[in-house]
Amino acid sequence: MPKMPPRPPHTRCVVTMDATYAARLARHGASPDARFPERWTLDGPEPYAVPLPGPQPEEPGTAVLPLTDGRVLIQRAAAKRQMFSLLYPTGPGTGEVPLGSVECAELTLLPPTPDGRCAYALAAGAESTAVWQVAGAGSGPELLAEVPGRCSGGVWLSREARLLALDRAPSDADGGGPVKTVVVDLDRGGEVSPLLQVAEDSEDRLLLADLDSGLILLRSDAPTPGELRLGWGVLGSTLPIRFPESLRLADCELTPFAIQPGQPLMPEGCAVALHVASTEGGSPWLGLWRPAESRMHQVAAPGGWLPGSGFLSREGVLSLPYVSEEVPCGLARFQAPEPRAGQREPEEESAPPEPTATRPVPLAQAPLGGRTTDR
Repeated sequence: MPKMPPRPPHTRCVVTMDATYAARLARHGASPDARFPERWTLDGPEPYAVPLPGPQPEEPGTAVLPLTDGRVLIQRAAAKRQMFSLLYPTGPGTGEVPLGSVECAELTLLPPTPDGRCAYALAAGAESTAVWQVAGAGSGPELLAEVPGRCSGGVWLSREARLLALDRAPSDADGGGPVKTVVVDLDRGGEVSPLLQVAEDSEDRLLLADLDSGLILLRSDAPTPGELRLGWGVLGSTLPIRFPESLRLADCELTPFAIQPGQPLMPEGCAVALHVASTEGGSPWLGLWRPAESRMHQVAAPGGWLPGSGFLSREGVLSLPYVSEEVPCGLARFQAPEPRAGQREPEEESAPPEPTATRPVPLAQAPLGGRTTDR
């Protein structure tokens, strides 16, 4: 199995999909290991941070996730139990609303939902993965689905947080096999549909999806067995996945973290921001790329950037959260270069779809197959 690139460090801010709030664990006191939750407000003239400290520093492994109402979900682990609360500022102190707990050793928060009002998490077991709603369910955490296999990742494919894409490794009981992305319908008891199958024996993982344009970014070893490469496609399209050379830098790991929103029917013109890290170590930097171009623009990251954090505006402005001694809560902004005509490059493609009911992808069996985008 190809080696997965490392995830960006956990010191990053988690940003709501509408870019109104962010949350992170900030350093607390003199000890570098002492942390407390912090909420950032991003939709004003300048960003500002509100500390949300509890009676004691948070333990390693604590996770936070912002909601669009200004509250911050916090997940704390204790004795094979995951406890959840909502934090909010109360003048000089921090208010806390306990939400209940889930009995499991490990549970991973999913990315913020498109509406930002609820929160979900995965608990992977030996044979199946549980999908929990941990905030917004009313009377505490609610088990929504049990998905066969061991699942990871998590990309939302509908604005109402109904369709969730997960990267699933089939269990031994199911015969094993490579990792494939599937769609879980949370309104239908966790009904599972295939999403990505670039080749029958390839490992295919969905990384990002934009609901306005349908643009998706994925990682697959289909074009080069033994090497996981970045590719792009369009939800609902019958065209094959493309694997451009511009998304393949020698001795570097590339991880896309933001897509330009608000570009309906224009997937090839969407800017994409990538975290670029040398396999030999050192500080990461940025890549800015569009499907319509033949090159990636590489730029230095601002000092104090919280790696892997950031968002793109409808106008193509990339905002990157950063922290320094002079600026405890900052956003560095870059304008993504405009695409230039006639700059398309040769691309490797996955096999084109066969004329059968089950297409290879993107989107195989089709909860989103009714899209009109077909580029």
